[in-house]
Amino acid sequence: MKLIIGTKQNMTQIFDKEGRVHPATVLSTGPVVVTQIKNKEKDGYEAVQVGYGEKKEKKVNKAQKTKGNFKGFKEFEGGKDEYKVGDKIDISAFAEGDKIEISSISKGKGFQGVVKRHGFHGGPRTHGQKHSEREPGSIGATGPQRVFKGKKMGGRMGSDRVTLKKVKIIQIDKDNNQLVVRGAVPGRRGTIVEIKGN
Repeated sequence: MKLIIGTKQNMTQIFDKEGRVHPATVLSTGPVVVTQIKNKEKDGYEAVQVGYGEKKEKKVNKAQKTKGNFKGFKEFEGGKDEYKVGDKIDISAFAEGDKIEISSISKGKGFQGVVKRHGFHGGPRTHGQKHSEREPGSIGATGPQRVFKGKKMGGRMGSDRVTLKKVKIIQIDKDNNQLVVRGAVPGRRGTIVEIKGN
């Protein structure tokens, strides 16, 4: 199992050998170090924990100092037999044309109404109504006299964990530790991205 942590840099476009243009996202992927192997006997599940980035030594708490001065930690399910504590994983594990799985946190959009959040078309402007273009309309039912759970209404939108599968790697820049993948990746610039391959 291939795995690495990266950050979203920016979007661009890449031309292939046939001259076709593809939308692409540039991911900066620094090397990660395996800090812990979790197993069913002790932890109740199997996972590989990796540390990424670098933090000032004075800002690292006492419990984490044994693992190193890492900016953060992430866990990947499975793969406990392929790695051992101290292993360094870099971009060379991946190759152009590989299909990978990407997980990250999408952009937060705050409190949004039903038109933006759920795609409602709103109410009519005519027939005696003036300001009902973006209103949700009726929310209850006559018989039960209550609002059902799960009713689509306004609320907080975004900041969700989104996973994309079968994302193709278009280019690899080993000198700058950059992956270029086809299509868009959820999140803003600088979002932490989990990259997993077979």
